[in-house]
Parts: sequence; structure tokens; C-alpha cells
Amino acid sequence: MEILKKLFEQHFHSPVERVQPLQGQLGGSGRKIVRLSNDDRSAIGILYDVREENIAFLEFSRHFRHHGLPVPEIYSENLSQGAYLEEDFGDTTLFQFLSEHRNGLAIAPEAVAAYRKVVAMLPRFQVEAGRDLNYALCYPRASFDRQSITWDLNYFKYYFLRLAGISFNEQALEDDFSSLTTFLLDAPRDYFLYRDFQSRNIMLREGEPFFLDYQGGRKGALQYDIASLLFDAKADLPPELRQQLLDHYLESLAAFLDFDRSDFMRFYYAYVYVRIMQALGAYGFRGFYERKEHFLQSVPFALRNLRWLLHNVELPITLPALMEAFKGMVASDKLQGLSSEPETLTVRIFSFSFHRGLPQDESGNGGGFVFDGRSLPNPGREERFKALTGKDAAVIEYLDRQESVRQFLSSAISLVDASVSTYLQRSFKHLMVSFGCTGGQHRSVYLAEQLAKHLRSKNGVEVVVHHREQEQLNP
Repeated sequence: MEILKKLFEQHFHSPVERVQPLQGQLGGSGRKIVRLSNDDRSAIGILYDVREENIAFLEFSRHFRHHGLPVPEIYSENLSQGAYLEEDFGDTTLFQFLSEHRNGLAIAPEAVAAYRKVVAMLPRFQVEAGRDLNYALCYPRASFDRQSITWDLNYFKYYFLRLAGISFNEQALEDDFSSLTTFLLDAPRDYFLYRDFQSRNIMLREGEPFFLDYQGGRKGALQYDIASLLFDAKADLPPELRQQLLDHYLESLAAFLDFDRSDFMRFYYAYVYVRIMQALGAYGFRGFYERKEHFLQSVPFALRNLRWLLHNVELPITLPALMEAFKGMVASDKLQGLSSEPETLTVRIFSFSFHRGLPQDESGNGGGFVFDGRSLPNPGREERFKALTGKDAAVIEYLDRQESVRQFLSSAISLVDASVSTYLQRSFKHLMVSFGCTGGQHRSVYLAEQLAKHLRSKNGVEVVVHHREQEQLNP
């Protein structure tokens, strides 16, 4: 960690005051990711000991920025110690934004608009920036070739099918794998393949997308990345929206490349299948093998995608053993057992004015925490903030700078975290947290939003926020 602090201080010529682990961004990569900041600057620090992968990310980032693509600026690096600093795009992933703007399969227009921006940007990576990329930097392979596909298919076979207890004829399955690989390799493959183009690797800042985690990129077919995004298991996009976004992607691609849509579609669903198998292999390895059970929460969504494909798609090639394995998966009692929703704790967070009394606890559990923010600096006393709320950037920046606010929030988060942990262990269903101030407009709203942002990164926690006074003003 000291090397990251040193890189920060050398680049910004000011000391690090806060280091925040970002465990939610680790996924299965093994990288250590932290946010380093002071009152004026912020950066993301990475520690990772795979030199070749670090070089790929750093050089690809510089290349993409040269092409004007929204990827992080690299501030500083020390490859000998596996450390580098990059631009901080905030905390909102496309997946989080989608989760906050949907009701079941009903996706809000704001989330659809964000996805449309993302799919329209993809051809710039694949075609425009892919033309002069140095593919010799790719790690571990320079292209999505027969070897790469074989690795993915075996990953699926040994870490998912085997561990999930799905029966299959190994030779027949290998024959289908060989046929599928040969077919996939018939698609044009002279483009940049991002490799992990999914909703958790795309950040949103002020409504615009920014892109991360392309260090596994290589040369490959166009179909793979758009398949990765649209069939991203836990994103659970409805089929109609997937088709709309695919159409928008193909319209955008036409501005960069002369291609035949029917040729593209001939290979598309085969790449959907191979991407789903790669993801299931990862879920199986992390979940069944490493016993990290939260990875298995994505399996039911992947099975839903497979079920849709089995009923709606006919590939140009025959893969009987593989299709039987898929049918066995969607019918498996063991895997169906994973489809039951995990126990969740609903944390309801309120902001309010003490003048109007405490918020009512409708869950019947007695009210939970009530934090009094009236001792904190009050932005409402300054004319420039009077029309704003604790959700506005100027107020957030003002309160972020106050040491007393940071200490208050840290103490509140510590108390709430302890209760959340215990409530989850004891399968409690509800926790209520309320922040009050004088008017219910600035401090309490800010504190409620900051706690909500913190809790949304926790597995098994559903967060619901109510700004009581603001909702009464704007019903």
C-alpha cells in the first residue's frame, strides 16, 4: 500500500489522507483495488503481481485514450512492484444503475438510454481503435483462437458440468466442442475483442459511460462482446430489450464497417452460447470449487438465458451432446435449488426534519437507528445552497470537506454495518436507519445517500431510500 501512496504523492504533489478498499470491484481477478484521496484529489490504486496483464492494461489504456475513448487516464505506475494509479470514475457501475432503474423486467428509460450509449461506443473499440492496436501486448493470448476457445469450453466442462453433477458423454461432448470451435473460427476475427464487456466493467459518471477491465482483450470476432453485454447473466435484460440494443449496435457498427447483417447473425448466437459457457465456468470455479457461494447467485439467471436460447434459437450447426447437457442443466434439481432467492435484509434509510417528528416504521420492528445531524455544519445557512439539497454536487462537495461530517458518517456506518452483519446472520428481514436535521434538506439527505451508497455494495442487502420532507414537497 505504501507504493500506491508514494505514487499518489509524486503525481499530485500532495499527501494521501484517506485509503478506501474497493472490495466490490475485485470480482474474481485477485487484484487489490483501493481509492486514495485527499480533500482535492482522488485516484484508484491497483496492486497486482501479473506483470504482463498490467502492461496490457496500461498500454491499451493509452492507446484507447489516443483514439478519444472514455477509459481511465494512467497517472503513475511502478511495474516492478505491480502498482499503478488511474483515474477515478466514481462508484456507479452500469449494473448498479440498471438495478436502481428497474422494476422486475420493466427497465426505466434512463437505464435504456445508458445501455444505448454503451452499445454505440463498442464499435469504436472493436474497429476504430482495434485497427492499429499492438496485439503483441495481449495476455495470455493474442487472439481468440482455437486454444482460447478450448480453454473456455474445458473450464465450463470441468468446473461447471462436473461440479454441478450434470451427466454427459465426454467423447460426444468433445466432438461437439470441436465442431463449435471450427464454426466460431469461420467468423471474421480481425477486430478488438474486449473479452469482459459486461455491466460491472462500465462506469457511469454524469450519465456518460466509461470503460474498464479490458486487459484480457485480444483479436477476435465482433459478436463476442455484444453477446457478453446483452446476455450478462445477473443484468437479466428482457429479450425485447436485448433485440433493440442489438439492432442499435449493428446500426452503430455500420458507421465503421461495411458488413452483411445476415453474415453477422449467422455466428451471433454461437458466440452467445460460448460466452455463457465461459461465465458458467467462472461461476462454477468460484462458487462450487472455491466455495464463494455468492458467485452461484448468477447461475439461475444464466439458466434463464439458456432456456430462452433453447426455445428460440436454432444454430446453423448440430451440437446434440452439448444441447443435451444444456437441457440437463435447466432441469437439474441441484441447479434449480440455486434459483431460490437468497435471504435478503431490507434496509430502509430515511432523511427527515426533527420539526416534523420521527419517520414511522411500517415494518413493525420499532424504528432502528436515529442519527441527529444537527450538530454538523449546515449548508442551509449559506445563500448559495438554500435552493439545493444533499443530493446536489455542490452540497456534497461542501459536506465532504468537513472533518466533523466525515467522522460522524464513519461512526454511523460502523454502527449500521455491525447491525447489518448480525441481522444477516440471524435472517432478520428489516432494518430502519433515519438521519434527521433541522429542515430535512441538506445534511440528513446527504448522510442518507452516503449510507445507501455504502450498503448497496453488500451481498444480501436491499436498500430503500426515502427523503421524507423532499418527497412531500415533490410528491
